[in-house]
Formats: sequence, structure tokens, C-alpha cells
Amino acid sequence: MSFDGQQILPALRDLRQFEKILNSPFEYMVLLEVHISNLKSIIDTASRNHKKVLVHTDLIQGLKTDDYAADYICNNINPAGIISTRSNMIIKAKAKGLLAIQRTFLLDTIALEKSYSIIERTNPDFIEVLPGIIPGMISEVQTRTGIPVISGGLIRTLSDVANAINAGAKAVTTSHPELWKGPINNK
Repeated sequence: MSFDGQQILPALRDLRQFEKILNSPFEYMVLLEVHISNLKSIIDTASRNHKKVLVHTDLIQGLKTDDYAADYICNNINPAGIISTRSNMIIKAKAKGLLAIQRTFLLDTIALEKSYSIIERTNPDFIEVLPGIIPGMISEVQTRTGIPVISGGLIRTLSDVANAINAGAKAVTTSHPELWKGPINNK
């Protein structure tokens, strides 16, 4: 499973960036920090433009990350996928046939072991590892879980992108627009 060869997943922090992505060759995008009232129209517009949106549900303003919110996102918003640190969101996304991406933070060994336990329970389609600038950890998480890894967080240069991809990441998420036109994107 991959993103149809797309190795850079633009992560939109600002809706003014949305039109830029709609007019780009990117098929997949990550939606961060948007108000819940705008979510449905963004997903619908993206879909009409043959774009697939991965919604980071933990960052949606006005949305709790409980089971009711998971049902609402899956049933009413229907994005291509969900990114979350919350296991209930990942489990619900998988049950509804959406792409499920478990976000995990590499803070220390204790946090990593806790993450492995959560990942074992949720069995996501992908694991997003943050920060994404630690190539050795990208490789370790992929090897230990057998689940494809996306790297994100602190990806600021094409060298960061290349290091993550070379370590085994299937893609990187980045909110740095200057990387959205990088040569690493195979689309």
C-alpha cells in the first residue's frame, strides 16, 4: 500500500494553501488545523478535483476525539483517511474502510514502547513517526511493526525528505510549501 508513488504529502496549515494543492500534481494531502464547519466543503471540493484528503482529526478545531466524533468524521465527512494519535479514531477509520494512520511521537524509550502497544491493538494502515528526521527510528519502527511508515515533523529540507525515504519511509508529511515542488515526488 502506498500513495500511488507520491512521496511528499503536503500538510496544509492554512486554507490559503488549499487552492495551491488543488492546482498541483499531488493527489494526496494532509489537512491540519481547520475548523469543523469548513471540513465537509473542503473534502467535497478536493474530491471534485480528484484529490484525496487525509484529515488529522486531533487538530480539527471544534471536534472532540471521542467515538461520536469518529463516527461523524467517518460517516458524514468521509475523507480518504484519518491521522490520529487516538486509538479509537484509528479503529473506527479501519472499520469504515478509510485509510488509518496512527501518529506516534518518538519522545523516549517509554513512549516508543507504549506506541508499539497501541499500534499492536489498532493495526493501522500506516504509522506516522514524529519527528521524521531520525532515519534509524523510521527503520526500527517499520521492522518491528511490519507496518509502512510515514515520517513527519521537522522535515524542512529535501535532504530530510531523502533521508526519511532512504530509511524506509513510504512518504513524508511536511507543511513547508517549498518542499511541495521537490523532485522526490514521483507523481
